[in-house]
Amino acid sequence: MPFRAPVDDFRFILSHVAPMAKLTQTEVFAEATPDMTDAVLGEMGKLMEEVMEPTRRNGDLQGAVLENGVVRTSPGFKEAFQQMAEGGWIGISSSPEYGGMGLPLAMNTAFTDMMAATNMALGLCPLLTQGQIEALEHHASDEIKELYLPRLISGEWTGTMNLTEPGAGSDVGALKSKAEPNGDGTYAVTGQKIFITWGDHDFGGNVCHLVLARLPDGVPGTKGISLFMVPKFIPDEDGNLGERNSLSVVSLEHKMGIHGSPTAVMQFDGAKGWLIGAPHKGMAAMFTMMNNARLGVGAEGIGIAEGATQAATAYAAERKQMGAIINHADVRRMLLTMKADTFAARAIALNCAVALDMGTATGEAEWTARGALLTPIAKAFGSDTGITVAEMGVQVHGGMGFIEETGAAQYSRDGRITAIYEGTNGIQAMDLVGRKMMDGGEAAYALLDEIEANAEKARCASAGLSDLAEPVWQATETLREGVEWLVGQTDMNARFAGCVPFLKAFARVLGGHYHLVAAMAEGADGPRTKLAKFYINRLVPEHEGLLAHAQAGADDLYAFDVEELTA
Repeated sequence: MPFRAPVDDFRFILSHVAPMAKLTQTEVFAEATPDMTDAVLGEMGKLMEEVMEPTRRNGDLQGAVLENGVVRTSPGFKEAFQQMAEGGWIGISSSPEYGGMGLPLAMNTAFTDMMAATNMALGLCPLLTQGQIEALEHHASDEIKELYLPRLISGEWTGTMNLTEPGAGSDVGALKSKAEPNGDGTYAVTGQKIFITWGDHDFGGNVCHLVLARLPDGVPGTKGISLFMVPKFIPDEDGNLGERNSLSVVSLEHKMGIHGSPTAVMQFDGAKGWLIGAPHKGMAAMFTMMNNARLGVGAEGIGIAEGATQAATAYAAERKQMGAIINHADVRRMLLTMKADTFAARAIALNCAVALDMGTATGEAEWTARGALLTPIAKAFGSDTGITVAEMGVQVHGGMGFIEETGAAQYSRDGRITAIYEGTNGIQAMDLVGRKMMDGGEAAYALLDEIEANAEKARCASAGLSDLAEPVWQATETLREGVEWLVGQTDMNARFAGCVPFLKAFARVLGGHYHLVAAMAEGADGPRTKLAKFYINRLVPEHEGLLAHAQAGADDLYAFDVEELTA
């Protein structure tokens, strides 16, 4: 069965579960009317089904290669990227001032989700470019904006993010790359960066690298890092490409998945660069790009889950073994888990995007705090869902899932990186229990209050949903107690020891809430209500065990000496 873009699911969620209607009441997003967004989603779906999905297997079977210093991409990738660019999709949420559509981030999140479902390897290229666009919009000089933004938004040029070095992964402050002033306002950037997604390609145009490096007077650690634009080709003031810069692709990584995405080791040898933002403030500028990418990576995981679910469901309906296997109880359990978790993760991600959009449009602190709170949950739960759902997809296929020809394994291999990208999911969980709880849990309590109010509404308004409203309300109370315990811990290690199960418990309760909202919108006993019953009755109860784990403290983790642990 061919891939079907989940356009109807996005329309439903953005109408009822993460409603965009409030956005149209703001000046910034007044034009994002239901008619416009419906039309955009429809065209987006066509692009995915007709252009992107046919290239997915090519990227897996014939990945990007480095030949004589030139990166060759997978068959069909260049043409598909050009169609994407010509449709204006790269600039879907970028400023109209420089050629973007100016649509809400929620629409871009839908785009990233569907891109990953059809070709995650290729979808990483616009994702990184979009993140760079946002960083430049917020931190670059007017001259840099006027030169780079129109070309990045149009897809004529593409963008990358250069953080990681051989000795500096998540500990970015340990980087050794340096930048020396050239005396003319530019800098000579020298160093090596690894794991650079789409570090080069054969699409044409320019590849624009945002590179973290340290100025001569930069102090050690993250506070002494600056950010530089270092293009592959040095453009003149009109954007015409001149001489090649002093940078090169040393090698491409041989990866578990996303073979079509060239992941490069980049060498900069006194390459000419331009400072982005203030000196020594590079991490603040880069975090603008990283926060964009964190939600995007969560959406990628959800897209992987969507593709894997559709493939597994089609196979189960066709595969005959004591009847069609789709009628076997355990196969039903897996397929419904896949569908229910995909919906929950998508609803969390889109609510996060709408909150961030409202923060942008109104400047109200409550919306900004809501978006910040949901970002690590959206990233970690979305990517974890992609991994577990893709693994279930292989299991539904049985022995054929272990055979590459079915394509089931590709979803599992491609999606695995999302839990590592843009801050591992452990780091996301630490962020949730640390930085995001520095307000004493205020943002979390506000969200829990809304969940309980909605559960009360469902309990009173519809007798048919009271059996779903009660467990959601009770789960929220248990989560509230978990938040209270968490913010009472002054030893951060006690928080960090259980941060991953805490994040998943929070996601489970959020998922139950959004499934309940969907059931309330649909009413009666339709498919969304049936799926809500499955999720709330079978998956939400996991939150209790997760919260018990989260509140266990850190003592047992450190009861082992290093010698005992490594014995």
